Amino acid sequence: MQRYFVSHDQFKEDEVIITGDDAYHLSKVLRAKPGEKIICSNGQGFDAITEIISINLEQAVCKIVSILDESREPTVEITLAQGLPKSDKMDLIVQKGTEIGISSFLPFISERTIVQLNQKKEQKRIERWKRIAKEAAEQSHRSKIPEILPVISFKELLTYMKDYYTLIAFEQEDTVTLYQALNQWDDNKKILLIIGPEGGFSEQEVSKAIRHGAISITLGKRILRTETAGIVGSSNIIYHLEQVTNK
Repeated sequence: MQRYFVSHDQFKEDEVIITGDDAYHLSKVLRAKPGEKIICSNGQGFDAITEIISINLEQAVCKIVSILDESREPTVEITLAQGLPKSDKMDLIVQKGTEIGISSFLPFISERTIVQLNQKKEQKRIERWKRIAKEAAEQSHRSKIPEILPVISFKELLTYMKDYYTLIAFEQEDTVTLYQALNQWDDNKKILLIIGPEGGFSEQEVSKAIRHGAISITLGKRILRTETAGIVGSSNIIYHLEQVTNK
């Protein structure tokens, strides 16, 4: 069943009003007709099965049939702090990260970041990533859309760590595995996974992160691309901790 995220104010008592690109997609692309059912979500965990009452290119009016009472969200919240990569790699990271269950994305700039963004470019990128996250959340039938946070510096990232159980992936780490670090996890804390840009982190950056409470980890014997590392790390975290918390 097709899923659409709509804002809270589009829920009208026992109806949902779908407008804009979503209405166009329903009408023109999917050729949806009155009587067909779709899932509408407010993006914050409220999902409803609805029936299309009327539809055109600009608006679809749907009647709420029933409320869905099952969450597809992971049992642990993960924020992926991603060193800004070149070209459109962040698009892939947001798309696949959303599919596997990442709660929020925090892009940052570090010593080896190549990308240079002015305020206008940054805002355009963030809006693009938000659209990608919304579409990926609909496709993967998530109940929530991941948050795309503003781009920050590595120095700002250090202060961000205090509220999280923080893991930083470092290719020179050969002692602490992801599995070992997760066995020390305090389940009252959300997880922050930090992945460097192309070229990784300097030793000084990792040392600073450790002083601020991060745990340096290895993601395995092979060196992963920046667009691969966050997805591999996050999916392993979610799988492992869901097995632990569901026991």
